[in-house]
Amino acid sequence: MRPAWLEGLLNTSSGPLAGGFWRWLPSRCAICQSWPQSPLCEVCIGRFAQPQNRCPTCALPLPHPARRCGACLKSPPPLDLCLTATTYAWPWVDLIARYKFQQQAGWAGALATLMQSTPLAEDTLDAADWVLPIPLSAQRLAERGYNQSWLLARQLSPQKADARLLLRTRDTPSQRTLPRAERLANLVGAFAVEPLRAGELRGKKVVLIDDVMTSGASLHTAARVLREAGTAQVSALVLARTEAGGEA
Repeated sequence: MRPAWLEGLLNTSSGPLAGGFWRWLPSRCAICQSWPQSPLCEVCIGRFAQPQNRCPTCALPLPHPARRCGACLKSPPPLDLCLTATTYAWPWVDLIARYKFQQQAGWAGALATLMQSTPLAEDTLDAADWVLPIPLSAQRLAERGYNQSWLLARQLSPQKADARLLLRTRDTPSQRTLPRAERLANLVGAFAVEPLRAGELRGKKVVLIDDVMTSGASLHTAARVLREAGTAQVSALVLARTEAGGEA
């Protein structure tokens, strides 16, 4: 009997095999169940991942195009740019849960392609010197078996992705029930740059990768650590953004 993590990698009906073969293997769309399709068909992507007017530094939806939302104008975040592929709502909530918590790591290829199609995403990745995932603690990584953000980063930019430059220094309690101020306090000292490689960040452009952004606490904390190391520009590209504060 195959272990669950291997089933997730090999299950072509629910996700891409080995992160890239999904482009040609016959499959059923996970949303509408159409056959034969890629795991996410173009019709469903067009329906459920329409580009929206968003604040360019926090990615929250805006009713009209604007340079920044009022909150970012009042208190600028440590990110120069923040992009999201879609809103954290159905059907993406279910698909991300399968990818993140049900050992279906093979979804990384299809989800990364969705992220790459986000307006400005390709140009931002091309301009970057480093593409860094938000790291997991050793404890969380052992529980899950993989870092979902690292798998996305590796798909998005295999030549620039690095999982050992930005480190998680300690485990932190779950953020889900904490208000934003407590989330930020919870993450103080949780990230660090690999000390022997800090020079590789000075004057460089970095793109942070995460699966879900809610309050922005994790991304903002990581961005501040990178800026302290001398990074010239820090952007973020996430798969899904909630419409209000929350966990990440």
